[in-house]
Amino acid sequence: MNNNKRKRKKSKTRLLHQYYSYTGFYTFIGKSIKKSIMPIALVVIGLILFNKYVYNINDGLQHMTETFSTFGVLTVFFISETLLGLIPPEIFIAWSKKTDEPLVTLAILATLSYTGGLLTFFIGKASLRIQSFKNYLETKLIKHLKNTSKWGGFLIIVGALLPIPFSITCLTAGMIKYPFKGVVLFGLFRFARFAIYALAIFQMVD
Repeated sequence: MNNNKRKRKKSKTRLLHQYYSYTGFYTFIGKSIKKSIMPIALVVIGLILFNKYVYNINDGLQHMTETFSTFGVLTVFFISETLLGLIPPEIFIAWSKKTDEPLVTLAILATLSYTGGLLTFFIGKASLRIQSFKNYLETKLIKHLKNTSKWGGFLIIVGALLPIPFSITCLTAGMIKYPFKGVVLFGLFRFARFAIYALAIFQMVD
């Protein structure tokens, strides 16, 4: 019986592998990583040069912490994460290091980003009831809709981990009526991304 179960699992794994290979999932991941490497590298180099020759970033973050309330910054972040990631979350991760409780603040940021994604799922689902809004989103997000239809949960994981707007992935998941339980489960990888990015960013912030 155990051997039969193992064979079934292997056959399912092979079928999934063949499916993702055939539909271009691995190619999509590779291209996404390549596209993200250059912008990230440019941002890092730009920040280093800006910090060295123009303005001390640590001073800027400290000024941000002293000028704006924690609640205000978190509110702006939540709105950004809900509205398709308008502001790079890395800025807020760096800011969290300057707060009194960096790890607590980081955990709150990750939770807000995750929650924002879940909220956009329902926005996507609700858009199906408004024909004009639905048509607009389908035109703007046609590639994302096709990819989400093909790869479902795995694309949500990619959106949660890689520099692909997580909220857009959740929005399209709602538009294709992807099971909400899957979004809740696979979206948890969002916490892993914040932890990984914090390990790197916290080294740059005093």
